[in-house]
Amino acid sequence: MKIVKTVLVVAALSMVGAMSLSSARADEWNKKTVITFNQPVEIPGQVLPAGTYTFQLMESHSDRHVVQVFTGDGMHIIATVLTINNFRMHATDKTVVTFTERTGDNPEALKGWFYPNNTYGLEFVYPKQRAIQLAVATNEPVPAIAVETTDLDTAPIVAVTPEQKEVPVEEAIQTTPPVATAPPVAEAKETAPVAETQQLPKTASTVPLIALLGLASLGVAFTLKRLAS
Repeated sequence: MKIVKTVLVVAALSMVGAMSLSSARADEWNKKTVITFNQPVEIPGQVLPAGTYTFQLMESHSDRHVVQVFTGDGMHIIATVLTINNFRMHATDKTVVTFTERTGDNPEALKGWFYPNNTYGLEFVYPKQRAIQLAVATNEPVPAIAVETTDLDTAPIVAVTPEQKEVPVEEAIQTTPPVATAPPVAEAKETAPVAETQQLPKTASTVPLIALLGLASLGVAFTLKRLAS
């Protein structure tokens, strides 16, 4: 069963006693965001103890989205992880982070990160073996680094399915903006055909009418003659 937890980053927010996130302080360019977790959280490659951390995009010469995780004061780097595009239909005015379902006794794994007022965000790419475990547990594809490498600019990315198969990311995960569904076009109603006016054929003869008029004329003449005598 697919279970994904969504958390809005607001001051002193607590989600079912699991975690609280500080108010977002972020830079529009590198999406710098300070987040406080009140329980351990898994990110690709390691588990972050409960505490405050700074997430931001790293400047990269490739088209990859690389995220750096720092200590809360931003002075010491903890991890550098790879992400892919992730999209949602509607933006919110708060930072949103999502988590996959907990697997066993493991901490909840960080899934996605959406910056305020953006419909696009980032989905975290996990090492292949861990991605397989997450895919099986959540019953949904998980992006994974196909081989062990430290070069995040060229590392091959695949999607691991719940059946533990590797497929191209684009086939399993929404990495492009969703196309808005156009409202259905109303079908033109068929106009009922207009009945043509038809005249009945003139089958009756005019001879009886003429004879009747003649008899009437004779009657009138006879009456006038008697009145005159």
